[in-house]
Amino acid sequence: MPTMKLLLIEDDERIASVVKRGLEEARYQVDLARDGREGLEMALDDGYSLVILDLMLPGKSGWEVCETMRRQGVSTPILMLTARDAVPDRVKGLELGADDYLTKPFDFAELLARVRSLLRREAVHKGRVLRIADLEIDTGAYRVTRGGREVPLSWREYTLLEALAINEGRTLTRDVILSRVWASDETYSNTVDAYIRLLRKKIDQGYPTKLIHTVHGIGYVLRRPESDEE
Repeated sequence: MPTMKLLLIEDDERIASVVKRGLEEARYQVDLARDGREGLEMALDDGYSLVILDLMLPGKSGWEVCETMRRQGVSTPILMLTARDAVPDRVKGLELGADDYLTKPFDFAELLARVRSLLRREAVHKGRVLRIADLEIDTGAYRVTRGGREVPLSWREYTLLEALAINEGRTLTRDVILSRVWASDETYSNTVDAYIRLLRKKIDQGYPTKLIHTVHGIGYVLRRPESDEE
């Protein structure tokens, strides 16, 4: 099995050295960039299985690197490193397309566990197409079509739709959606309702068959017409 190639973008020499050495001991190949500009240039090559991205970087911030990667279609998983207790930083990073975050200071064992989790998830999702009736979600390309027509979605809308699709036929409560899609205690359940309305306009409006359903008092479910709620 070929060695997985990871990109670490971190300007703190001590942290970079510890993380790089630990990941290499875990048998990953690790390239290191010490500023945001160099890191972005390397990340856009899209030859990496995972990017570990510090938030506070010289040249370009971690937010800018993350946003540019996603805007240019790079779907490589991103583990963002943020300052202790910086909830707004974590939320902003997730909104821009980061897949997970880890607050500093951190234990290397936890970082390694997060890395392995993201790589497992990526292996499951890569090239996987979810099909519910005439809705198709390409989880590798982050592309959604309905009835053969491409549906443009924001990153948050896409993440919400994917969470519903992976759990097709199962009702997700608002709290579960918040934890899986927003991962923030600062977000409220009415935010979920607002995004569901936006998603319905793009996924269901104009189609005779509706796929996104409200389970009153509980949450939301995405199911095909012939499916019964579990």
